[in-house]
Amino acid sequence: MQVFYDYNSFSNYINTQKKQGKSIGFAPTMGALHEGHISLYQEARKENDIVVSSIFVNPTQFNNPEDLEKYPRTIEDDIKKLENSNLVDAVYIPRVEDIYPNGMERKSYNFGGIENEMEGAARPGHFDGVGTVVEELFRQVQPDNAYFGEKDFQQLKIIEKLVEVLDLKIKIHGVKIHREHNGLAMSSRNMRLSETEKETSSIIYKTLKQVNDWTKTLSISDIKEKVENIFCQGEMALEYFMIADEETLKEVDSLSENKNYRAFIVVNVGSVRLIDNLHLD
Repeated sequence: MQVFYDYNSFSNYINTQKKQGKSIGFAPTMGALHEGHISLYQEARKENDIVVSSIFVNPTQFNNPEDLEKYPRTIEDDIKKLENSNLVDAVYIPRVEDIYPNGMERKSYNFGGIENEMEGAARPGHFDGVGTVVEELFRQVQPDNAYFGEKDFQQLKIIEKLVEVLDLKIKIHGVKIHREHNGLAMSSRNMRLSETEKETSSIIYKTLKQVNDWTKTLSISDIKEKVENIFCQGEMALEYFMIADEETLKEVDSLSENKNYRAFIVVNVGSVRLIDNLHLD
């Protein structure tokens, strides 16, 4: 596995692969890698000649400077995990000036309104930051296929829209959520949880599975009340819960048989913000 720390050397590598007609699979990350990230490269390995990873903690998608400061940075361990996986051919670890050569500004996008729902409402400008860094990484990596986890389902839909808006010839693949043994969705932020908090947080996924069952017999308003009651006591604070249309990401108050829906939840455990979701049967 080759490791590149600047754009020029990485660009030479990519151009060589392209000249040889090799297909490129790509999954960008912000580091602090876990098995959920590795599952992206497992999928990429199945259908590409070259698999590329990137590690870059993107400043423009953080609304809270403290959150950016606390984001775990584990470059050496990340490189070892990628090497040990035997799935990745190259990892790109760009400098800030490689991604933002003209200064650290985020572009403004129109994603058809989905950028204003859920996380967009909670974190204004977040998806403009995501779009800015992903557009630049797509330009530099030139992938044929790109892989994103469904844990960040709204981000996945944003990337699909980005490719459509920019008319990029890149196929976007969503990869199922990878979970801890207790059901907690794997996330880099889990590193900041104590073992007790990790176990306690298993209630998030258990609640989502209950929601899936409750949709068979209860109204959405009754389901929301039940979810709120689950998190109204203890150390976990429910930030929001909703059931939304998977295409528009708009919250719904009733379900139709001919549409796909997903339950979304955000819970704060101490200072750690955990997100999860589940497709509803």
